[in-house]
Amino acid sequence: METYGITREGYEELKKELARLKRVERPRIIKEIECARALGDIMENAEFEAAKHAQGLLEARIRNLETKLARSRIVETHEMDADTVLLGAIVRLKDLNRNKEFTYTIVSDAETDLKRGSVSASSPVGKGLLGAKVGQTREIDVPAGKLRYEILEISR
Repeated sequence: METYGITREGYEELKKELARLKRVERPRIIKEIECARALGDIMENAEFEAAKHAQGLLEARIRNLETKLARSRIVETHEMDADTVLLGAIVRLKDLNRNKEFTYTIVSDAETDLKRGSVSASSPVGKGLLGAKVGQTREIDVPAGKLRYEILEISR
């Protein structure tokens, strides 16, 4: 079975989500199915069908999280080279095309959340930044064109 690196924080977030789904969401959906079943004939019961569909989606998400957790290997970011962009690095960048600064955290696919400024190490931007050092400029091909970033700071 192939494993992939994940930060400790990301691993803990996945565990929390899995526990919530099993402890809160699963019983809620079971109760919805029971209530819908009590409405009568399940063959023509839209509430029953909707609840069963929701249950299927929930169980798929639970299986997905269990698989991710089973295949993940926690990467201890504090033990890594602080001078190089690696998984778990917080990278302050300057977009040379737009002359703007911003920060990304390089994470695993399971942790990616652009709203929180985290990008996957396997994405074009993540791949383009991996291995970079402070002061270097990286040109990264993305579907929208070519990005040019200067690495200003790397932290953990």
